[in-house]
Amino acid sequence: MALAERVQEKLETLPTQPGVYVFRGANDVVIYVGKARSLRSRVRSYFQPGSSDVRAFVARLENELTDIETFVADTEKEAALLENQLIKEHQPRYNVKLRDDKEYLSLRLDPKGKWPRLEVVRRPRPDGAHYFGPYHSATAARQTLRLVNRHFQLRTCTDSELRNRSRPCLQYQIKRCPGPCVYEVDREEYGLQVRSVARFLDGRHDELVDELTERMKVAATSMEYERAALYRDQIRAVDRAREDQRVATVKELDQDVLGYFRQADQAEVAVLLVRGGRLVGVRTFDLRGVSLPDDELVAHFVGEWYARASVPDEIVLPLPIEAMDGLAEVLGESRRAQGKKAPRIVVPNRQARRKLVDMAMDNAAHAFREKRVAEKDVAERLAQIQKRLHLPKPPQRIECIDVSHLGGEDAVAAIVAFTDGVPDKKGYRSFRVKRAKGGDDYGSMYEVLS
Repeated sequence: MALAERVQEKLETLPTQPGVYVFRGANDVVIYVGKARSLRSRVRSYFQPGSSDVRAFVARLENELTDIETFVADTEKEAALLENQLIKEHQPRYNVKLRDDKEYLSLRLDPKGKWPRLEVVRRPRPDGAHYFGPYHSATAARQTLRLVNRHFQLRTCTDSELRNRSRPCLQYQIKRCPGPCVYEVDREEYGLQVRSVARFLDGRHDELVDELTERMKVAATSMEYERAALYRDQIRAVDRAREDQRVATVKELDQDVLGYFRQADQAEVAVLLVRGGRLVGVRTFDLRGVSLPDDELVAHFVGEWYARASVPDEIVLPLPIEAMDGLAEVLGESRRAQGKKAPRIVVPNRQARRKLVDMAMDNAAHAFREKRVAEKDVAERLAQIQKRLHLPKPPQRIECIDVSHLGGEDAVAAIVAFTDGVPDKKGYRSFRVKRAKGGDDYGSMYEVLS
């Protein structure tokens, strides 16, 4: 099918400046938004014959595209900002969307506060605080929070509790908090703990151990043995945390290294988290319905991911993307609020970075295969349930109910849910049974279901 006449005309008159292009489909609906250093070169590239990287996407465009809209920008940064704004406004079908993005949690530490504390938050805000993460699961985020609270003496109470407390809580009694809510606390010493937490979460473990060792020696020399023991325990905690980390052969800076794997319209992106030259973690992301060329897949992932993740010193990509400098300026806004420079976005030309990219690519391929195997296993289990229960098709949603009570009193019930064979934790519910009496399980279930 030939392109619409209006589209053909606009292809002939595209500007050469940087800017944003918008593809519209039926009923003038926005189906794709992109940015470019040269609007003419980028948009025309979609329709060049023989470009196998974009053929699947172009096939859809030829059937669906009814109009092209362009916005000229003075700089690549302005183009990146406008692109981000339009994607948020229109939610185009063909732009990359991270699945289940609301499930990712971050840790927030605001060193400017009177008595800073570490807390779990859903989304980072441009408020000048330090954000760590996002973590791949709520469990991972809360485990890290518990580890910090166990070994570094920061308050855990809310600001309201801090203002209104008249006596110290259990955390003070077990020596996990100095009790700034009630007692006079050395602000400088508290600030040292805040700095230690930030370095620990940043992965700057060697630097932190050196500093803690020096503090321990000073405390021991001053015969402050309890404080020296605290620093000793913190050093041990840091040593345990870095046991499983692999050292990267690059200079000591914070990097995110991206790799990807794709098959048909499914893709997996892996992000290696390198902090202080040390690999501290890997995140993988499942993308479905992807029909973009590889460079746009990576570009849109970067824009989507770093809208909620903390931005490192350097982002290493497996291939060049459009308007990298402008994107770096946009991502630098959150870093400048913390007094840091904009990140560098680079494609590796040195062996050390190339090895990291290869590792990220391998991780993406491995995660992709693992998830496909898991999906196959779930499908087989659902088929078994269908057969055993004589269902016309595999169950899409399963809800399980259980009731518990103490000698017929204080009855409670719970529901767990599965959608397409996967736990749907948003559908989990718990209930207090009020009408059913005397340990009546059937009556309790009837009450819950009705």
